[in-house]
Amino acid sequence: MSDERTIEARIYERLSKVIDPELGKSVTDLGMIAAIDVTPMTGGDNTYGVRVRVELTVEGCPLSQAITDRINEAVASYPDATLVPSIEVGSMSQDKLTQLVAGLKSERKQNPFNKPGIKTRIFAIASGKGGVGKSSVTANLAATFAALGYDTAAIDADIYGFSLPRLFGVHSQPTNLNGMLMPVNAWGVKLISIGMFAGADRAILWRGPRLQRSLEQFLSDVWWGEPDVLLLDLAPGTGDMAISVAQALPNAELVVVTTPQPSASDIAVRSGLVALQVPMKVRGVVENMSYYEHKGEKLRIFGEGGGARVSEQLTRSLGYDVPLLAQLPLEPELRETGEAGRPAVLTEEGALRTDGIGDTFKGLAESLMRMPA
Repeated sequence: MSDERTIEARIYERLSKVIDPELGKSVTDLGMIAAIDVTPMTGGDNTYGVRVRVELTVEGCPLSQAITDRINEAVASYPDATLVPSIEVGSMSQDKLTQLVAGLKSERKQNPFNKPGIKTRIFAIASGKGGVGKSSVTANLAATFAALGYDTAAIDADIYGFSLPRLFGVHSQPTNLNGMLMPVNAWGVKLISIGMFAGADRAILWRGPRLQRSLEQFLSDVWWGEPDVLLLDLAPGTGDMAISVAQALPNAELVVVTTPQPSASDIAVRSGLVALQVPMKVRGVVENMSYYEHKGEKLRIFGEGGGARVSEQLTRSLGYDVPLLAQLPLEPELRETGEAGRPAVLTEEGALRTDGIGDTFKGLAESLMRMPA
């Protein structure tokens, strides 16, 4: 085999380790590498030009630059010669794309999260009533998991009051690959929400079967890969969506969010008591807006003890320990940063903050992952 053909074969092998960030498979397995051509360069000792023709799944793929950068790195870092990469980017033919999507769908003909042996930990974030910061907790917890290195996904299952697109600064729609949706990636988290689709600014009046179907579509018609963690931001209360989650994801684990005052904590208990009627385990309670720190003093603006009350009542009613996992402060920055499109636990560069709120959410995430599935 000539030097050029040897290099082409080894480059192809190196590209088999380049992973498409949306589909979670290598660019070679996905058929994205259409050609590799190696030619000697004049005036350079053991120097070759390498032309790689890449076919992405769709024209204008939002992650085109990320994939190109990874391919460039794989070629340029070749150890046995000096290689000068030239990447030509195009898109797959309709027939090739149809075959790829058919193959991906055949691997996963149904909801991928309830099959035996699934490694994904699924946490459903619930509250008894609205306004307690459940969506903010979901967004910051998801961002924390991602910053800690977990492959993280999140579904905005609050169909009527979706908040995750705003909290993650998402203004784009999922990419549609012949009927299979690619979740939007923001701050390291793969996201899907009804709020990403046209017409979502109108009132949504879904109930019963249609509401359940929306969750099934989010689970089955979106390519999630195999995330380590999946978070669901549930609608407040104990309505249709909570039942749908229990039916579609019997391995989901419930986390109840409350605020300190009795008017919130008493209702929060009911959202946890759903576990008496469906096969979900309540993993713990998060008390939000526990205090406001002012000049070193913790001001209990909404009273205190709500999280502990919920923990104690659920432990007593369910017959197993439901711990108070975290008490989160009332911080204007949490709202301001979240409304601006960045989870407040992250720095502007996307790293996990190392101060109080970052440490608190890190402790919460680690506590949940330590619990046996």
